[in-house]
Amino acid sequence: MTTDEPQRPDLARELIARAAQSARHRAKRVRNQLDAVQVGQGRHIDHVNARFLGRILADHDWPGHRLVGPGGARAAWSIALHSDDNYALQRAATTLLGRAVQAGDALVQHWAHLHDRSLVTSGRAQEYGTQFLLSADGIELCPLRAPGSVDARRATVGLPPLAVALKAVRRRYAPDSSADEAPTVLLSGAA
Repeated sequence: MTTDEPQRPDLARELIARAAQSARHRAKRVRNQLDAVQVGQGRHIDHVNARFLGRILADHDWPGHRLVGPGGARAAWSIALHSDDNYALQRAATTLLGRAVQAGDALVQHWAHLHDRSLVTSGRAQEYGTQFLLSADGIELCPLRAPGSVDARRATVGLPPLAVALKAVRRRYAPDSSADEAPTVLLSGAA
């Protein structure tokens, strides 16, 4: 990775602002603090962000550390991760992010999360165990391919054992006693 100034600090600022707005909205949704109109506004935010990221991907490939710095790259990853309604963008982003990882311009952990998310979004079992569902019944792992070897796969991409990640996700999304009923939400473990 590089410590130089990003080539496009303007894109970095825009990506970071968009991802932060979306994250604030998702946090309220997870805590069931939004009405139906606000949930719809959040979907609109994610849709607009996906379109914005799609233009960046078309113009620059993956916006990695060299182009937008570590913060901008993390924001781009977050936007791609939450583009569940645009599977084509999510798959393209996964491919381009994988190439950026190979070029040393992005984090392999981000790729693993996005790869898993795109698998789950398409109805397939995930590889690395990074995707969880939060529902009224608690947090559960999305379907996982070959669970017996997941920790070995996680180790190849620098992720901690699944039990450690699950404990962290459960702590992060502990039930809010003020919420009447938690919505069902797809979550990604911390990266």
